[in-house]
Amino acid sequence: MLKKLDFYIIKKFVTTFFVAIALFTLIIIIFDIAEKLDDFVEKKAPLNAIIFGYYINFIPFILNLFSPFFIFLTVIFFTSKLADKSEIISMIASGITYNRFIRPYLIVAVILGFFSFVLNAWIIPKSDKQRVKFENRYVRNVNDEYKENIIRQIKPGVVMSLGSFNRMDSTGFNLNIEWIKKGKITKKLFADRISWAKNKKKWRIFNYRYRIFNNDGSEKIIIGELKDTLIPFNPNDFFIRDEDVQSFNMRELNNFIKLEKMRGTGREFFYETEKYRRFASPFSLILLAFIGVCVSSTKKRGGIGINLAIGLFISFAYLFLIQWFISYGSNGSMHPVLAVWLPNVIYLPIALLFYLKAQK
Repeated sequence: MLKKLDFYIIKKFVTTFFVAIALFTLIIIIFDIAEKLDDFVEKKAPLNAIIFGYYINFIPFILNLFSPFFIFLTVIFFTSKLADKSEIISMIASGITYNRFIRPYLIVAVILGFFSFVLNAWIIPKSDKQRVKFENRYVRNVNDEYKENIIRQIKPGVVMSLGSFNRMDSTGFNLNIEWIKKGKITKKLFADRISWAKNKKKWRIFNYRYRIFNNDGSEKIIIGELKDTLIPFNPNDFFIRDEDVQSFNMRELNNFIKLEKMRGTGREFFYETEKYRRFASPFSLILLAFIGVCVSSTKKRGGIGINLAIGLFISFAYLFLIQWFISYGSNGSMHPVLAVWLPNVIYLPIALLFYLKAQK
């Protein structure tokens, strides 16, 4: 059963956290507006699109990105104030155990961790699709819409290469597709130009030459000027940025990982790391909150300043460690599961040491 003490700490925790992160989000938005204002004016972005198409969908991403850091600082800040006013000493003196004291902190941390996972898995992907759509139209440079020397395995045994592709007019040049079976090329398709028909979800090839190699060494050549064909590839896949992975929900992310493995691009490690990070992130949030309580619940001579300094060092070191290992997981140097969970494993004994010290 929750008691007055629990509600008192929960209220302090939640209020301080949301005020802090709301102010920080506002500052981030102001800086982002200053950075992108020229693009908005130059490309004549409507005000309602800026507000509802971009910034409303930008806020969930910011909230989730910085929530572990702000939860930690929130716990450090208001718990240090409780300790400085000797409130924690009074609670312990009244017969409340230290484990009982930290219970409301963990309750809030678990709830926020759950919402963090929901944000990562479903809400942010949905809002990010709208944000990316806005950026594609009003923010990105024209150079971002043009790719050269594209090589992809579009399905097992089928390799496609394209000299160039422009997303502005959905047109590419110098198409070459090879069908490979048991190490031998069985078919080849060449085309001078290729175009994506968005309404039909089909590719249209121009001035094509289709060569079929028979087992007896002979070959058949088919030449044509125009043909609609179902090449299993979406042109948007050429232009996916690393940060666009946020726009995939869990189902889409799993499907894309399977697709990348089939294509043999070597990029599946990056997407697998993002997948497992979504599961590890809520635990990181809970762990930071737990460490925050243990660090700041004892009264120190330097007051809140000392606790904040210790807290900043711990949180920055932890976040640096997370990013460092994620980079190894993303490029395949380390298994993605190990990369996202190892920082938590390293910090678990650190959390235990702070806990034992705080109990004394």
